[in-house]
Amino acid sequence: MTDERDEFSFLPDDARDVGRTDPLPEVRRVEVDAGDGRVSALAWGPLPARVVLLHGAALNAHTWDATVLAGGFAALALDLPGHGDSAWRDDGDYGPETLGPVVARALDRWVSHGLVERGATLVGQSLGGLIGAVVAAYDPGLVAHLVLVDILPLPPGAAREVEAFLAGPAEFASRDEIVARALAFGLGGGRDRLERGVHLNTRVRPDGTVVWKHHLATLGGRAVLRLDADTLWTTIEGLGIPVDLVRAGRGLLTAEAAAELTRRSPGARAVVVDAGHNIQEDAPVELAGVLTELIGRDVS
Repeated sequence: MTDERDEFSFLPDDARDVGRTDPLPEVRRVEVDAGDGRVSALAWGPLPARVVLLHGAALNAHTWDATVLAGGFAALALDLPGHGDSAWRDDGDYGPETLGPVVARALDRWVSHGLVERGATLVGQSLGGLIGAVVAAYDPGLVAHLVLVDILPLPPGAAREVEAFLAGPAEFASRDEIVARALAFGLGGGRDRLERGVHLNTRVRPDGTVVWKHHLATLGGRAVLRLDADTLWTTIEGLGIPVDLVRAGRGLLTAEAAAELTRRSPGARAVVVDAGHNIQEDAPVELAGVLTELIGRDVS
């Protein structure tokens, strides 16, 4: 039993949900060899894009579909290594310090291919935001502006609900079973959108068993994320580029945590959106509006 539905066949439904009535933008899948495995992405035209989108742990590039459609901006949305259509790592290391250089090399290749501008704005949600900070530090000039979406360097245990969801089963009898579990955790932005997201983040084995596409599901306690808060704060403080925060009102961060960013990165702006941790799925229209305001010319 397999499901071969095209990955872009859900876009009309996403466009309807966000109120977009004009023709859908051009979008295609692209990939490069970053020297440490294949990295895949969705290129939303017209290109070269001024915005790079990095998703959180256990998600993939399609998590941004509704936000891009709502905002109408060109973007390059990556599947992080170990996620989506990107290659898995043999060492199971998906920490920011490891993935940052891989993503930076991939972006540099896409710059040479004319798919993204050097000096782009990088928008990273959750794990993707921490990786984005390392990308910007690894290759100064590659990123001109970093927008963190409901993430800052956090002490151990600060993301218990996310960790609990990731610690769940690796195999399911159906996609409906995954949808029910995600809804119980308050994820997904509504059943219809969640069903689309689950479809795009899973595959069906010949025996009908449903499994996640991301590597973290198979690693269990062997996954390596290395989220050292002190090291990541040092990285953010040393960037020398604008750093802004979009905080979920029902997400991981408190107002006190957001204040820590403005203390460590003077000039940083912090905006709150009424949503859960995955703002891009819970409130894509609102997030698109905030990004347009924060980024300005980069999304025009």
